[in-house]
Amino acid sequence: MNYKEFYKKSIENPEQFWAEQANEIDWYKKPEIILSKDEFDYPLWFKDGELNACYLALDKHVEEGFGEQIALIYDSPVTQTIRKISFNEAKTETAKLAGGLQSLGVEKGDNVIIYMPMIPQAFFAMLACARIGATHSVVYGGFAPNELAIRMDDCKPKVIITASSGIEVDKLIAYKPLVDEAIELANHKPQNVVVFNRKLGAKIPFKKYDIDYDALVYGSEEIDCVPVKSTHPLYVLYTSGTTGKPKGIVRDTGGYAVALKFSMKYVYDVKPDEVYWAASDIGWAVGHSYSVYGPLINRNTSIIFEGKPIKTPDASTFWRIISEHKVQTMFTAPTAIRAIKKEDPNGEFIKKYELSCLRTQFLAGERCDIATLDWYKSHIDVPVIDHWWQTESGWPMISIMIGVEKLPYKPGSSGKAVSGYDIRILDENGEELNPNEEGYVAIKLPLPPGALLTVLNNPERFKAGYLERFPGCYFSGDGGYKDEEGYIFITGRVDDVINVAGHRLSTADMEEVVAAHQSVAECTIVGINDELKGQIPFAMVVLKSGEEMEHFQLEYEVIQLVREKMGAVISLKNVMVVQRLPKTRSGKILRKLLRSIIDKEQFQIPSTIDDVLIIDEIKSAHAEYRHLK
Repeated sequence: MNYKEFYKKSIENPEQFWAEQANEIDWYKKPEIILSKDEFDYPLWFKDGELNACYLALDKHVEEGFGEQIALIYDSPVTQTIRKISFNEAKTETAKLAGGLQSLGVEKGDNVIIYMPMIPQAFFAMLACARIGATHSVVYGGFAPNELAIRMDDCKPKVIITASSGIEVDKLIAYKPLVDEAIELANHKPQNVVVFNRKLGAKIPFKKYDIDYDALVYGSEEIDCVPVKSTHPLYVLYTSGTTGKPKGIVRDTGGYAVALKFSMKYVYDVKPDEVYWAASDIGWAVGHSYSVYGPLINRNTSIIFEGKPIKTPDASTFWRIISEHKVQTMFTAPTAIRAIKKEDPNGEFIKKYELSCLRTQFLAGERCDIATLDWYKSHIDVPVIDHWWQTESGWPMISIMIGVEKLPYKPGSSGKAVSGYDIRILDENGEELNPNEEGYVAIKLPLPPGALLTVLNNPERFKAGYLERFPGCYFSGDGGYKDEEGYIFITGRVDDVINVAGHRLSTADMEEVVAAHQSVAECTIVGINDELKGQIPFAMVVLKSGEEMEHFQLEYEVIQLVREKMGAVISLKNVMVVQRLPKTRSGKILRKLLRSIIDKEQFQIPSTIDDVLIIDEIKSAHAEYRHLK
């Protein structure tokens, strides 16, 4: 198949293109209205169609004779547990949990918050909500009570489903006390809290609103799937943005199911029966799309991973899971690979495992530096595809569509536009730029199926944030450029472009050079205030494990490397060594927080930060660095 022709068809005749793709899933009522518009001239897909996402993920495969195929493999190095769950078993527990939720008064159109670790019951909870037409909102397990309360007040859940605890490498985190505190803080109070007791010793204070998960499931009958409209909200997912009030991204059901089925085939080139692993928490968009709905709709075996790429127990965990479960396609964040690279720079752990089953490695979440790509490929000889998408899109926007045509991959590029995404690079005035000119990344409307419907309870925020900057387009918030062959290079959030003496410079380009230094495992660059030049770049680097290098020698070598590759105009003069970088739980580096710390400005700690203790570490490292300078 030819990518160019396939893509062209999706752009020139989107209704026909996506009508054909809609035939790839089962509908209770097949849509006749393929494409329509809402009040903002924003696309609605298949709005008169009716379906059910849980049916597509479970029941359909059971009915077609695949009930004994393994649907989920739960691999938890933190509890030393491996459990394989068939489609039959998953359907039975999901259908009973759905019946239990109905007995608690949860109906089509109600909202349910899921606050759970990466365990099978979290997957069943999501699918049980979809089964009865309730809209689920997964909140990352372990979020602080105040942040959970904010989300409760925004989406007003009738029920919360939680577990007794999560596990963070070396400690147990009791969830139930956090939920109880959040309920105390919130204005909206749920009717019930369903608690799955993991029996790991965590405190579970009993409240009158509590319901035991096991008792609810085993005391309930299996119920059938409830048909919903294509535009019915399947879930609300709050973005892992680094600032401001969380945005509840609303996802439809029909367009999303069509897009996921399409992407599993044409973007990831995954066939039914194969083992697919997206190493993401279900609190993030990747977990929703490619741990739960995408693989299960495509009848793949999906891995539920409870652990970290390192320290559970070591940097071999990913390779052990790939080898043991015969993973054919894997998807993770570049930050995970960088963490493994830091702990095992020579790839000694990789040599211990038979990895011939692995066909393709996908990366997304944050731009992957070329040094990390090269490290991976030097140890594992499979295509490594760094692709780009957002919580808002729900599925890839830029990639090599290896299920269409295995085009060559260009390091530093996210690939080419995925079918349905008419990606433009625009200047400040909305005019399209020439090849290799950097500008704003926007997508001409209509977006394809699967993208966000709106922002929960705030359509004006949706309009202002995505549609007003460039009329007729969706604005991604990222900068980038497109080369002569149509390959797209994402240079980062537009607020990560710094202005040095009138020169607009991409921090992503600088990071690429710094990451190439032989002692650097990971790095970031932020623009800090400077009286003379307005802004200057400030580099923070994490050294590879076992590397010992005198600080000023490292700083000198990095500065010279940047000057050599990018020129003196870059004005990089500061390179600070840190033990780790502050990130969101989804792996994004919190650059704005770092800028504020170094510029000694007031800042708000983002709710999505992985570990608040790192703030004091950075402050101490900066104070020591200033003293040395």
